[in-house]
Amino acid sequence: MDVKVLIEEEIRLTIAEYSSRKTIQSTWRDPLVGYARASDPLFGRLKRVAHPDHLLPADLLKGATSVIAFFLPFTKSIVSSNAQGESPSRQWAYAYRETNELITLINSRLASKLQSQGYHASTIPPTHNFDPVRLVSAWSHRHAAYIAGLGAFGLHRLLITEQGCCGRLGSLVTDLEVTPTPRPEGQSCLYHTGGSCTECIGHCISGALGIKDLDRQECYRVLLDNERSLGLAGHADVCGKCSCGVPCSLENPVKRLKYLKI
Repeated sequence: MDVKVLIEEEIRLTIAEYSSRKTIQSTWRDPLVGYARASDPLFGRLKRVAHPDHLLPADLLKGATSVIAFFLPFTKSIVSSNAQGESPSRQWAYAYRETNELITLINSRLASKLQSQGYHASTIPPTHNFDPVRLVSAWSHRHAAYIAGLGAFGLHRLLITEQGCCGRLGSLVTDLEVTPTPRPEGQSCLYHTGGSCTECIGHCISGALGIKDLDRQECYRVLLDNERSLGLAGHADVCGKCSCGVPCSLENPVKRLKYLKI
């Protein structure tokens, strides 16, 4: 069986088993999976684009040959619950926490599967792997997913996939050779294809998000305020307002627009 089929079946099986737990409140649409060569020069460029301290795949795993990235898209009900008001919905907060736990489980299961076949893998936490002062990550799942062909960045700095931007990303590094996923041509953001949409900026309750930049400190302040207000155990530093109730929440709006014009 094709190695990609095995990887993607393992991801779907893990999601199904996790979803069947009685304590789990969240639901997900079909996952997206992409692959990149560890030697892809774009990883080296992240030291300029993301941060000078951004790690290379080889920093995470000696002899790395591939990066596997995946996107777990939230269902419409979760996204809709967070589209109104200034405070994040509890449904959105639970989805954030539970999806982070699910990503950790998927990475663990994939690493074990690969190791049983004689390969090695290095996993990265889905969140809170960043410097709390500079607010930069040693490894960006968003950029890894972009390099692995899962989508393109929107005005809100999130990755817009074929299933939209509302969900969570995970990635891991392995020495298994996997054929890379072609990166899609063009943009997935309506603003970047003619400036026709800035809804994400209008949805940002703190004003941290602008056309030219994102005030990371102000954004993170709101996340921490929300975490305190929600009073949930574990990490619940969430907002997501810029991604909910906008054209790219659940789909690639540029692709849809092209389809409607045919």
